[in-house]
Amino acid sequence: MDGKPVRDSISTYSELALPTDANMLGHVLGGKVMHLVDLAGALAALRHARNPVVTASVDYMNFLHPVRIGDLVVMYSSVNRVFRTSMEVGVKVFVENLITGETRHTSSAYLTFVALGKQDQPVPLPPAIPETDEEKRRFENAGERRAYRLAMRAKAKS
Repeated sequence: MDGKPVRDSISTYSELALPTDANMLGHVLGGKVMHLVDLAGALAALRHARNPVVTASVDYMNFLHPVRIGDLVVMYSSVNRVFRTSMEVGVKVFVENLITGETRHTSSAYLTFVALGKQDQPVPLPPAIPETDEEKRRFENAGERRAYRLAMRAKAKS
């Protein structure tokens, strides 16, 4: 199976933070941000797989800065590495104050998606081909994260 360059999976997803998404402090709920991260990650995974995908896991998320009502939430995602039927996708979240133009990195996450075929069974995926130094670094780091995830899964089963 021929591979696909990482650049073909790069996706951007944006959404305006609205009052219905806020807690009592006027900050967007963490769960809403996590939902947006899942959507952004799925876009990159779909672009790579060209098949339906499901979220298999989400690595930890740190919330570095609050997202305020009226901010534009902008997420950048791409496939970091493919393993066989699963792939790791990285998502970076930024906010833009639409009045001042200031942008801030608010969080990042790594998600694992599985591509599904007929009868909702996992299907093999083409490898992701990193081209830039940054893509190559993320590719290598994804292998380390996967080993950790698998070890944690084995530990949870025992």
